[in-house]
Amino acid sequence: MPIHPRESDPAVPDPADPAPEGVVRPPREDLPRSATGPGPDTDEEPGPDAGGGPAPSEDEHTAELKELEDRWRRALADLDNLRKRHARELERERTGERSRTAAAFLPVLDNLELALTHAGSDPGAIVEGVRAVRDQGVNVLELLGYPRHAETGVAFDPARHEVVGVVQDPDAPPGTVVEVLRPGYGDGERQLRPAAVTVAKRE
Repeated sequence: MPIHPRESDPAVPDPADPAPEGVVRPPREDLPRSATGPGPDTDEEPGPDAGGGPAPSEDEHTAELKELEDRWRRALADLDNLRKRHARELERERTGERSRTAAAFLPVLDNLELALTHAGSDPGAIVEGVRAVRDQGVNVLELLGYPRHAETGVAFDPARHEVVGVVQDPDAPPGTVVEVLRPGYGDGERQLRPAAVTVAKRE
């Protein structure tokens, strides 16, 4: 039986024939897909949240903020307690220092009262008694760190002397202390007051 060649259907284009200009043919099912095209095995770069785990929620941020606020409040409370404790200790030290200073002058007052008590029986003894009380008070101030300064004939020192007058004295070198009108106590930063003096006039 003779085999007649199959005539091609003019409505179905031949895949081997080039497509007319401007015509796009659909892909053939019997051809392998391109290896460069997208597919299930194509490696794609992960997104920004792919490898970092789940993003922190708003509740976690709120909890962290609350914890920081609690720490801040505790730190403020500790600082305030430290300030109050330091103020109490400072006041306690001041009170103790005042008490020690006052107690050091109690014997001075006791001796002054004794001198006044015996002034009636022996008026001449009052002078010696007052002088002894004065020396005792000066000794107390020196023990507290405030020595007495009432020297004459020394060079004038503006850090220790306060000039209340200038006198002409031929026997005194110019610029020296001629007379102490009021003694001074203390030195440098621990000076209670300078000595009030008169100074020899410079030529």
